[in-house]
Amino acid sequence: MLHVQLMKPFYSKLEGQKMKLVFAYQYFSIKKDDELFHFIPVEGKEIIVNMNTYQVENLSEVFVFQKGNRFIRLPLYQLLLVSDIHMHLQTILKHGEDDNGEITSDVKEEAKEFISLLEEANRSRMIDYALLMRDESLFNRLID
Repeated sequence: MLHVQLMKPFYSKLEGQKMKLVFAYQYFSIKKDDELFHFIPVEGKEIIVNMNTYQVENLSEVFVFQKGNRFIRLPLYQLLLVSDIHMHLQTILKHGEDDNGEITSDVKEEAKEFISLLEEANRSRMIDYALLMRDESLFNRLID
């Protein structure tokens, strides 16, 4: 049996009722016979979960793990069968929800702060653009 050593999505996004978890190099590793293999995103790199049923939807996605010059290629359905990945998925999917499945106020506040930072950074870029293009009317609208 394979054991998931580390599983942290590099990026996750809720699209309707589907949660997309995207993985990168250093955030996903498995142990096989006391040897640690690290995920490499050469084929599949995402897991899509239906949040209504908690079923993985892209079971044919192939994940590749590497240790030195040895590789393990596993379709997601096989990885679910021969490892403890489901426990790690459950932890990831429950993060940020309270007991009723609602997003907690702390997570909502963090999201608001992050959105504000992004909006301010975008506004600064737009001001720079207006200056670069010598667009006085755009500059004045952005400053007000």
